[in-house]
Amino acid sequence: MLQAGDTAPDFTARDGQGNEVRLADLRGQNVVLYFYPKDDTPGCTKEACSFRDANSIYQQEGIKVLGVSLDDEASHQAFAAKFNLPFTLLADTDHKVADAYGVYGEQRWGDKTYMGVARKTFLIDKEGKIKKVFDKVNVEQHADEVLDAFRS
Repeated sequence: MLQAGDTAPDFTARDGQGNEVRLADLRGQNVVLYFYPKDDTPGCTKEACSFRDANSIYQQEGIKVLGVSLDDEASHQAFAAKFNLPFTLLADTDHKVADAYGVYGEQRWGDKTYMGVARKTFLIDKEGKIKKVFDKVNVEQHADEVLDAFRS
């Protein structure tokens, strides 16, 4: 289980436009790496829109936001367009990134059990170290919580 102080696992994943994004290329920037279950679902939309609404502050603070789910590039394009999301969504269809961060596994929704991604956020500092891990996420206020954590 990754925790504050650990080196963030490097990865390469494709964004909604098919461009490769490598975490190592973002050294020197603070990064929010947030994992969410599925594009265009109620909770995931609220969480994404909280980051969207705080985007100008994140840009001013020099913080890069990366959302990660198992959805493919086309799904990310549609989700970003529908909700005017100005940050990068990464397609982790083979769940390699989710595995590296320990967020892929058995999930429960009501009476159903399935394999998927847990909602979890990692704050990564300019040196590539994990500054904080959010295990519990309030989807409507998450962007503010994350910003407060970077500032403290």
